[in-house]
Amino acid sequence: MKNDMSNAIPDSNGTLKSIYDYSSGEKKWILWAVALGTMIGTLPINVLYVKFGARFPFFLAGLTSIISTALIPWAAGLNYWILILLRFIQGLAYSADFAAIGLITVRWAPLTETATFIAVMTSFTGISSTATNSVTGVICESSLGWKWSYYLHAAVGLFLFCLWYIVYIDHPQDTKRVSCKELSKIEKSKSAAHLDKSTDVPYGKLLTSPVIWCVWLNAFFEMSAVIVCSTYMPIYFHEVLGFGVTETGFWVALVLFIWLPVRWVSAVMSDKMTCVGERAKMLMFNTVAVGGTGAFFAVIGFIPAENKYWSVAAFTMTMCCVGVNSGGFYKCGVLHARQYAHVVIAAIQWTKCVALFSAPAMVALFVTTESVRTQWIGVYLVFGGLMQITNLLSYCIFTDKPASWTNSDEKPVAVSKA
Repeated sequence: MKNDMSNAIPDSNGTLKSIYDYSSGEKKWILWAVALGTMIGTLPINVLYVKFGARFPFFLAGLTSIISTALIPWAAGLNYWILILLRFIQGLAYSADFAAIGLITVRWAPLTETATFIAVMTSFTGISSTATNSVTGVICESSLGWKWSYYLHAAVGLFLFCLWYIVYIDHPQDTKRVSCKELSKIEKSKSAAHLDKSTDVPYGKLLTSPVIWCVWLNAFFEMSAVIVCSTYMPIYFHEVLGFGVTETGFWVALVLFIWLPVRWVSAVMSDKMTCVGERAKMLMFNTVAVGGTGAFFAVIGFIPAENKYWSVAAFTMTMCCVGVNSGGFYKCGVLHARQYAHVVIAAIQWTKCVALFSAPAMVALFVTTESVRTQWIGVYLVFGGLMQITNLLSYCIFTDKPASWTNSDEKPVAVSKA
């Protein structure tokens, strides 16, 4: 964008400058506007999901995202604060994502396949980032220019959300596409309360549950590590480790992509392993996802810059450990909150937005010169240590049993299908 001189203006020195050449402070607000929108939109979208299901609210959120995305080039050329407003609206739309994932898991996933459902659906961030960056790079270098990247994404989004509205059904009992055998598998071991279409969320009990808070703490500190990796890894590779621009792009892309196959394989293992109990599996996977992430994260700053490939390996192992989380705190949240798991998962997205503020704040606290490796040690140590503490806390609190406020002590209802 900053190379687009079609609307150039003179700076204080009289040199022409692109209106799209934003300062570091302006770039922060462009990112933070999305985070603020997501944080504010999380509760209202959950209320809509409880009342109307996921089909229409998620479609409406998609249309909001499509329109705001298509208007970004216009807003960027017109006024910076209109651009910020549209980014905020994009954040409101984004708040619908994790709640939809939670609701789909609650209503469509068998209890024995929750980790697999979560792993596949939460992979959208990695897949979309890889696809978006690749396509955007090609478009920006073509004769079309950067604006068509937004138009193309809006067009693809319109197609996908229309497909969602046509295909998705909120309840498997309401469609003939689900056989009696499939429905029996989906509803196995679920209580009448779990399958009730009109149940209200007991927010007071959910928000005072030690298990749920432990899930959120584990998620928050792990998400903080992910934000540090995704945001500052290119800077660390280039400034501290001395990789060139091309090498930095290659290694960062590899590190951020390699966790996807790990995520899918570990989720299937979590669901299919029968040699240990469910709680033991949950703690084992959470130890890798949070404790392992914290351990590798903590040692990164101590690796000398001369051993840069060891640093790459440490970052890679950090992200691989992150990929195991669907069998850890995610699964605990789903199995404990049962029919209200969409609230728990939506709040995990909320913690990710908080991490968008806390992670840069931690970096700003310790790092004044990005090229000095020793200044990064504090960032990695603090987050690594906090992850160890929250992981140890999970051994005392995590459970695979449904909470009393889910009313899951009732006998599972008999499967009936017209």
